[in-house]
Amino acid sequence: MNNASCPIRAFQRVKGTGNMNSKIIFFDIDGTIFSHTTMSVPESTRAAIKKAQANGHLAFINTGRTSSEIDNEITDIGFDGYICGCGTYISYQGNLLHQEVVSAEITRELIKDLRSCHLEAVLEGPQHSYFDTQINNQVIMQIKKEQEPGGKVKSFNDPDIRFSKFCIWPSSREGYLIFYEKYMDKFDFIGRGTSFFEVIPKNFSKATGIHFILDYLKLSQEDTYAIGDSANDLSMLKCVKHSIAMGNAVREVLSEVSYVTDDVDKDGVAKALKHYEII
Repeated sequence: MNNASCPIRAFQRVKGTGNMNSKIIFFDIDGTIFSHTTMSVPESTRAAIKKAQANGHLAFINTGRTSSEIDNEITDIGFDGYICGCGTYISYQGNLLHQEVVSAEITRELIKDLRSCHLEAVLEGPQHSYFDTQINNQVIMQIKKEQEPGGKVKSFNDPDIRFSKFCIWPSSREGYLIFYEKYMDKFDFIGRGTSFFEVIPKNFSKATGIHFILDYLKLSQEDTYAIGDSANDLSMLKCVKHSIAMGNAVREVLSEVSYVTDDVDKDGVAKALKHYEII
């Protein structure tokens, strides 16, 4: 594993209160603790996380979802902290430690360029997700439909957009390349299969969130565990001591980890925590 320090901007720190003997486990959400087959968290996963905490260990969410996209299905488990939006939002025991949002100046230019390059997108913020007025992509339509009941949907025309990261669905390679070349110095682009890209501000990732929390809680890198399944989990998996892939993980993740557990729907999380004697 590559355990080199990850780049991170200067944060305003306050003294942490972590147990120096604790192990800390970072959990991805989608495809890891949340099943898209049952659209729920398996009961074995809930029980395993609770038992790990009862044994004195810390359980953190580390997800590409922004904080506005974390629903009660996840929060009801009772995690010790959250790293959301690929490191752009960090909290511990209900206290917000850092929140990154894209400047209003960049936001105005970026929306104009998304439209001119024919890129459909969702801008994901700490309180809301933002959608263009004209949507053709079926995936984006479904995302909007799912978020509307919670009142978390706003428009690209909103005068006070506050977003931390975004996803794009290119309709042409040419338009994507024009957009990428303009913004490659400001954002990292993570390919998510063949259909879309996750776009995160430079110097932020799931890994930078981990390093921030380890520093804040004064915990050793030797006691770190992470479990995930997709391409945006790679930075997280590469910077912990014990990296775990779900059995349903994508190929590039399976080749980079210390241990491969079972699928999300086959008690994969519980089996992994038992393997490492965390529960």
